[in-house]
Amino acid sequence: MIIKEGVKKMFQVENIRKDFPILLRKVNGKPLIYFDNAATSQTPKQVIDVIVDYYTNYNANIHRGVHTLSQEATDKYEEARHKIQKHFNAKKAPEIIFTSGTTHSINIISSGFEALLNEGDEVIVSALEHHSNIVPWQMLCEKTGAILKVIPMNQLGELEINEYDKLLSKKTKLVFVNHISNALGTINPIKNIIDKAHKVGAAVLIDGAQACPHIKPDVQELDVDFYVASAHKICGPTGVGMLYGKEEWLNKLPPYQGGGEMIATVSFEKTTYADLPHKFEAGTPNICGGIAFGKAIDYMNAIGFEAIMSYENELLRYGTSQLLEIEGLTIYGQSKNKASVISFNLDGIHPYDVGTLLDKMGIAVRTGHHCAQPVMDYYKIPGTIRASFSFYNTKEEIDILVKGVKKAKLMLS
Repeated sequence: MIIKEGVKKMFQVENIRKDFPILLRKVNGKPLIYFDNAATSQTPKQVIDVIVDYYTNYNANIHRGVHTLSQEATDKYEEARHKIQKHFNAKKAPEIIFTSGTTHSINIISSGFEALLNEGDEVIVSALEHHSNIVPWQMLCEKTGAILKVIPMNQLGELEINEYDKLLSKKTKLVFVNHISNALGTINPIKNIIDKAHKVGAAVLIDGAQACPHIKPDVQELDVDFYVASAHKICGPTGVGMLYGKEEWLNKLPPYQGGGEMIATVSFEKTTYADLPHKFEAGTPNICGGIAFGKAIDYMNAIGFEAIMSYENELLRYGTSQLLEIEGLTIYGQSKNKASVISFNLDGIHPYDVGTLLDKMGIAVRTGHHCAQPVMDYYKIPGTIRASFSFYNTKEEIDILVKGVKKAKLMLS
């Protein structure tokens, strides 16, 4: 992406780093270098302060209380919903459902479609999916008799869109694809995927967990039926996320859970359900988490996603070039359209061993199959070392990573 020079000048990484207290700590006597952002981003003090403020000043249950604390908590919680609606450009606030995270959001939809699928119907996933966007659909197919089909990938870590075209038919009812691969960083052509699915009458769910830290999705422009994300990958707290769904689809689907909050009336003869979004929000929610999610959205928008993507692309290019200078190092996933994730291995060395040594140097990376085992099976490897960069990382930290990988290679060869 080409960014205006003025945007680059406004981006001051050293000032941004001051917002993240954890970046000051040491691990094994070394300054922390945190390159595990694809698993969980760090949390700025602005968001931490909101969490502390909630439990200090207005901790109360929401929606049904007439007392002051309950009303204050309700107002803050619903204000956060509106922030998320605006951020993703949903038509209406009730199209935003608070969940415990991306996995919960996906399971709400897979559960809801049990009543809508018939034996012989087909659903499509991609070869690049996280387990959270594979297993629920396998379970759905087992329950309904629907057939699961897979869009294949190539050596670059890209989806074979021509093969996707062949999979689509009038039998296709649902398509599920991630926006960005957590294992490889590939940015998928989701608008093209959505448009083609709609031509055969299929609904589309996009797993946006890995995209939302880097990209500002517009759900109306995408014309996506469902879009899901987690706050903890967007500088927010764990245990909270969101499900966007088109109003007409959310009205068709049955509730995921029964209980308080999701009802209009209850009797032993008949229960009627509440309107959106409460229909899918049974029980007491993660109130503080939802409020903090809204603050995290504010924080990242204040920096600007154009500036974030530009800076992270610089880190990606720099890290890729520096790591490829190491003899015997292979990078998996070299799509032209890619987020700031580098998944790599050293010849003849298990990724776990490299990750363990890097941790001794204060460098946090993720090793293993990254909940994307089919991707690793495709490359015939047990897993990778994954360094995932965020807007608060620096090239100097990448230099230390490269030195650490070289040192690990010498020690383990």
